[in-house]
Amino acid sequence: METRGGRAKAIREFLYGMFGYEHAQQALEIRASMESLFMLLTFGDMIGVPVMPPYYSLRLLPHVVGILQTWKRRTLRERQFGDSHESHLHGV
Repeated sequence: METRGGRAKAIREFLYGMFGYEHAQQALEIRASMESLFMLLTFGDMIGVPVMPPYYSLRLLPHVVGILQTWKRRTLRERQFGDSHESHLHGV
């Protein structure tokens, strides 16, 4: 009975890898880019991009204080053109 459950799990994981993994990774990338855009619009003045009045940013600050340092590090990191899509192997 144990091998039957193990086989079913292996088949489920295989099918997820074939059909669902790429969609899940793309959804995570879209979420990260939308989160970065939101953070830029609301807290852009912290890195020198004044977009929104600071009053609204201060009201949202307690909700994002945990991810603020990570966002600033990720946003101000030096990058090359095309860094965000170098690991995709579409069509290969």
